[in-house]
Amino acid sequence: MAFQSPASPLDSLWQEYNRAFQSWDDLTLARWLAQTLGQFEGRAWRLSHPLVGAYRLGAQMAHEKQIWFKRLATPPAAYAESPCCRAPFLPLLTRDVCTEGLICQHCNEILVPFDEIPAELRATLEPWGKNYEPVHAVAHWDDRQRKRGGNYDAAYESAAQQAEQLLAIAGRELAPKLLDSYAAVIWEDQDECLEVRPEDVRL
Repeated sequence: MAFQSPASPLDSLWQEYNRAFQSWDDLTLARWLAQTLGQFEGRAWRLSHPLVGAYRLGAQMAHEKQIWFKRLATPPAAYAESPCCRAPFLPLLTRDVCTEGLICQHCNEILVPFDEIPAELRATLEPWGKNYEPVHAVAHWDDRQRKRGGNYDAAYESAAQQAEQLLAIAGRELAPKLLDSYAAVIWEDQDECLEVRPEDVRL
């Protein structure tokens, strides 16, 4: 989800959405974020969920204003402090978990490197991530790979269907397991490169 670049109509739309937060003072924003974290607690959320989208917009503004450094509101006790930006610990699970680890929803930096994820969780996440890599790669085949692969349209459609299944596994099985270690988790439920939309991922 892009927030700053006006390069596409979608980016411009999110900038329009973001204006709703611009009139809020720092204390109001901090309290809203803390209250929303309370609603998130104990659940794995789709990245596309409207509440998550609103939170991400507010969190970006809070990061720019360094709201969490000011300690204007107290987040729920279940949330640890993020080492990257000191915001509450809210990880995002993506298809790149094996290389990028878990991503911070407040500053978009790596929140938990893969090798620091608890071992029992890595044992589940790693094969899933490795299975996803070649599926996603189909969307980025060059001309040589497309010729060698035969019917590219069929290969692309097959990859999209596999991505839908893998993303569903992430939401149904993997993200809930992360709740044993983290207060709340957000999981990526789309693959733009393969034209997999959230509504295609059925749990």
